[in-house]
Amino acid sequence: MLSSSEDLAKLVREIRDFIGVVRKEPIVKVTSRLVTTLNFSSARILKSFGEDCAIMQLDNSDKLLLFATDGIWHKLIEADPYFAGYCSVLVNVNDIVAKGGRAIALVDVLGLSNQEELNKIIDGIIAGCKKFGVACVGGHLHPDSPIASISVAIIGTVHKEHVIFSDTANTGDLIIFAIDLDGTFHPKFKLAWDTTSHKSPKKVQEKFEAIFQIAEEKLATACKDMSNPGPIGTLAMLLEASNVGGKIEIEKIPKPEDIEISRWVKIYPGFGMVLTSSKDTSKKCIKMLEDHGISASIVGKVIQERRLVIGANDTYVPVFDFSKDNISGKPRLKE
Repeated sequence: MLSSSEDLAKLVREIRDFIGVVRKEPIVKVTSRLVTTLNFSSARILKSFGEDCAIMQLDNSDKLLLFATDGIWHKLIEADPYFAGYCSVLVNVNDIVAKGGRAIALVDVLGLSNQEELNKIIDGIIAGCKKFGVACVGGHLHPDSPIASISVAIIGTVHKEHVIFSDTANTGDLIIFAIDLDGTFHPKFKLAWDTTSHKSPKKVQEKFEAIFQIAEEKLATACKDMSNPGPIGTLAMLLEASNVGGKIEIEKIPKPEDIEISRWVKIYPGFGMVLTSSKDTSKKCIKMLEDHGISASIVGKVIQERRLVIGANDTYVPVFDFSKDNISGKPRLKE
């Protein structure tokens, strides 16, 4: 329990100093330059930097193309090469699902330091493809890399009427945290809340159906896959991209009873989503999630003031001020 403003302030410091949050800050220095390349393409690119996936219009189609990529943190590869390979599939599929989309195929780029380690990584990728129902169709190998490395790119599709963006949260929307609590911390990587390795592919993929249904019924105004910054850090990225702020109650975040909140706000869950929804649709949204075995609750609301504050027992402390703080940034193409 957080019993005082001092407890909240301590939690805020931990969130702001959390490596999962800090590692996002340099992104905008790269994307602010690369955004200019959008001028060079004839493709109809609807969304790019700041999204879980690039979202593009296909010619003469009612579907949109989703395109995402992730590189796996070297600390996870060092801790467990097999799980790192597995997670390279998990994180990319979740990015597609967060848009209401279905994954089609992925490619990987692997760096080989030694064959035994590479074999473990490949075993993990195969297990991930089976678990999440996606094929690895190609890639690239660096056979003389000084360190092991994994990067994966993935494509998927979503109906153009069902896509859920990350930057469309509205003032007054309610904020929903949806997390699969049926899991355990990975024994070799304490930031990973593993909710998938012990479940069948059918059970794992059933969770995706909740997001598909929410997308089809247009129950969410925005959605983002919980990733390295943890639940609150991911919410901050969604709010930052939407040019709004948020106010949440810490005690309302879904979590196992025996885990301290200071640890829980730093997790990377096997399945976790931050959603925003109107007051009229939020209850139906939560029911859909719960019907698929996902713990979900309204943790707060979207506010006009561009900052994120957290609170407990009617005491609130600011975490990020988006007029000053940069999480991952959202570069905009100048007209």
